[in-house]
Amino acid sequence: MHELAILAAVVVVMMAVTTAAAALVGRVLRLVEYALLCGSVVVTLFVLFFVCAEVLMRYAFNAPIPGHLEGSELLMPIIVFLALSYTQATHGHVGMDLALDALPPAARRYATMGTLLLSILICSVLAYFSGKNAYQLWAYDDVTMTPPYFPTWPAAAAIPLGYGLISIRMWVQVLNLLDPERFPAHAPGLGAPHAVE
Repeated sequence: MHELAILAAVVVVMMAVTTAAAALVGRVLRLVEYALLCGSVVVTLFVLFFVCAEVLMRYAFNAPIPGHLEGSELLMPIIVFLALSYTQATHGHVGMDLALDALPPAARRYATMGTLLLSILICSVLAYFSGKNAYQLWAYDDVTMTPPYFPTWPAAAAIPLGYGLISIRMWVQVLNLLDPERFPAHAPGLGAPHAVE
C-alpha cells in the first residue's frame, strides 16, 4: 500500500512540474509523440514484411522462419504503446460521448476533466507496475521459450513508456481545459478534446 502512496506523491509532483513548465513540456511532448508514432509505423511495416516473408518462405520454399510467431507477438505492444499518447493527443481513441453530449458545456468540461484525472491515476498505476515488470524481465534476461530466443523486455518496456506519456498528455489536456490561453493544447489536432467542443 505504501507503494501506491509514494506513486501518488510522485504523480502530484510530476503534475506540478508539468504545470510550471507547461509550454516547454507541451512542445517536447508533441515532438516525442510524433517520433514514437514514426517508430510505431516503422515497426508496423516491419511486421507486415516479416509476416509476408514468413508466408513466402513457408509455402514457396518449405523453409519457415524460426520464431516468426513469437517475434510478431513481441512487436505488438511496441506498435500499440508507442502510438498511445499521440492517439490521445489527436482524440483518436474510441469514446462514449452519449452522456457527455447531453450535458451543458460547463458541466461537460468539468466531467471531461474528472474523467481525465481518473484516467491519469489509472495510467500512472499501470505505468509503475508495468515498469517494475519490464525491469524484472530485463534483470532476469528473460527470453522467449523457443529459438531464436528473443528478449522479452523491449516489448514490456514499451508499456510503461506508453502509459507514462499518455498520463502526461492527459494532464496537459486538463490544463488546457482549465485555462486554454495560458496552457495551449500542443497537440497535432490543436484544440480541446472532442467531448468539449
